[in-house]
Formats: sequence, structure tokens, C-alpha cells
Amino acid sequence: MNSALLKWVAAINVTLVCAAILLFVGGPASAAIAPGTVIVSGNATLPAELSSLATGKRIAYTTTALGGGTATATGLVMTPKSNKKNKTVVWGHGTTGLADKCAPSASQAVFWPEARAAIAALLAKGWTVTAPDYPGLGTPGAHPYLVGLSEARSMIDSVKAARSLDSKLTTQYAVDGHSQGGQGALFTGQIAAAYDGPLVLKGVSSIAPVSNVQIFAPLVPGTPGQGYLVMSLYGLNAVNPAFDPNSVLAAPARQQAPVLQSGCLLEILSAYGSLTPEELLVGGALPQTVIDQLAANVDPAQSAPTAPILLIQGTDDEAVPYGLTAGPLLDELNAYHTQPVEFVTVDGANHDQTVFATTGQVANWIAARFA
Repeated sequence: MNSALLKWVAAINVTLVCAAILLFVGGPASAAIAPGTVIVSGNATLPAELSSLATGKRIAYTTTALGGGTATATGLVMTPKSNKKNKTVVWGHGTTGLADKCAPSASQAVFWPEARAAIAALLAKGWTVTAPDYPGLGTPGAHPYLVGLSEARSMIDSVKAARSLDSKLTTQYAVDGHSQGGQGALFTGQIAAAYDGPLVLKGVSSIAPVSNVQIFAPLVPGTPGQGYLVMSLYGLNAVNPAFDPNSVLAAPARQQAPVLQSGCLLEILSAYGSLTPEELLVGGALPQTVIDQLAANVDPAQSAPTAPILLIQGTDDEAVPYGLTAGPLLDELNAYHTQPVEFVTVDGANHDQTVFATTGQVANWIAARFA
């Protein structure tokens, strides 16, 4: 770790301790820290694909915790070097893992290539891009993986934080996300009107979002994607500590638990991917009560969208089934009749290829919403 990064880490650790004292010891200061307040910021080294397009800041900022208190989140704010338009787009990243080392703003190893491509297209349009890590990735506490409300609040609050750093940014913003981030983007569209204050959400782009857990979760045991299901159980524990993942994970799966903190997504998928359903779960399946709890926290489209939606899905997606998005989710979003929903099919594309194939299309769609 270089000396500059060490200094940044030391500064953020000291600041977080001070913030924790203010927030949790009590007193008037605790009520004064609004969501989106920047706690600390420092220059960030961006991936090569983005460094020619933008300057970067890594920030720690406040957001709303699951229980309604104040939590700390981290992320990037990327400002275009040319053609700056003073509008903001939030990028919601796909799954990276559960451990602090899996925060994309701190580790380019999990700043996925498809994320870089998507962000580059947004920066090329002249928009400031925020890229939140989501609470619990790089900050104290467990990461509430796939808890949509947590993701959405941190996404909105990243825009507030960016505006506090750059007074020229207008209130207009859009969100663009993939997989976990696509799910978070849809949740952002649900809560924006009630949560984002003076901000104005102009559009939501959601690529291969997780949805309809009651249909999806029972299909996962015995597949290479079992690590996602394990992470979701730990995400449920973060929002409901009374739920113990070990109560439903079988002994061979429990033995793999250290990888959740020692590794990130690829290591987690490798550790759990070869287990049989019976090696993964007690009885080989999730209890319906657990599926119901997951659905309550994970499923988007539980309330009406508040902004136009661009929904994108590849037909050969190995992580999120095409039929889940093109069928139930699309029907659920359209049923509200409150906002237009445009559905785009990407023939032959898998989970990540869908992002690469549509970076320009997404950027143009957002530009039309900003027009």
C-alpha cells in the first residue's frame, strides 16, 4: 500500500471514529448530520479506461441505515475532464462480495470491466458519475447484500454528496445499474420521490436486475451460482440479526464460510459452486419462511416507479434468467401504469456481455431523459 493511500486510510479511520462518537453517543450533533454529507474525500486513481476521461475522488459520506439511523458509505465521484454538463448519473455496480476488500472504490480488482465500460460511456456524455460501494463494503458493519432499500439510499445519497463537492451540479440525476446494481436502481426509482429531497430523478436504467426471489431462489441450489444465494442469506442476516444463515446452510456449506471474508465474488462462487443441493442447504432447499423474508427485502417493483425505466436483459444470461426479467418483472413494473417502461432484449448475450453491448444505448437513453 503506497504512502498516499495509507494517509487516506488513516484519515478516514480517524474521521469515522469521530463521526461514530457524534452519531451514537448522542447530543445535538447526531441530528445535524444529514444523509449525503461528505465526511472525508481524497484524490482517487481511476482505472486506465477512465483516467483519461475524468478526475476521481474517493469519498466517505453519510446515508440512512437499515434501522433509520445514520450509517457511513464510501464510493467514487468522477468528474469529466471535458464537455461537463453538470448533471449526475449514479452507477450501481454488480456483485463484488461481502468483505471490506470487495469495495470497488478501494480495489480495482473488483472494479469490473463491464462497469468501466458503462461508466466511460456516461463520462463521455459530460456527466459526473458517482459509484457508491453500498453500505458495509469498506465501512463498519455487515454488507446488507441485495437489500434493495439500503442500496437505493446509498445511491441517492451519493448524488447529494457529489453536489456538496461541486456546487455547479444541478438537481437532475439518473441511475444506471447492473445485476445487484440494477436491482438497486429499481429500488431507487421506487423511493426517490419520498427520499431524495430537492433532487429530480429523470430516469432509471436497470440491466439484468435480481428480482422475484420466490421464483428465483428455489432454482439456485445445485447450480454454479450458489455463492450468490449464500451471500443473500448473510445479507438477510444484516437486516434481520435474528435470522442465522447457519440455521439453513448444511455442514459442507458452513465449512466454506471463511471465504466470505477472505475472498470476493469469484472466490465465493468457486467455493460453493460444486456443492450438491443437500451439501448447500439443510434438506436441499430453502424453507418458505426464509424465501418470504428474502423476497420482502430483495424484490423490486413492490411500489410504483417514480421515473421512466429502461429495462435490459440478455437472452443467455447465466446469472439472472431472461424469463424472470422479460416475464414477471416486466409485468409487475408495467402494472403500475405510472411511468413508461422500455424493455430491451440483447440476443445471445450473457450477464456481463449485456452491459458491454448496450453502453451507448443506455447513455443515449439517459441523454433523452435529461433533454
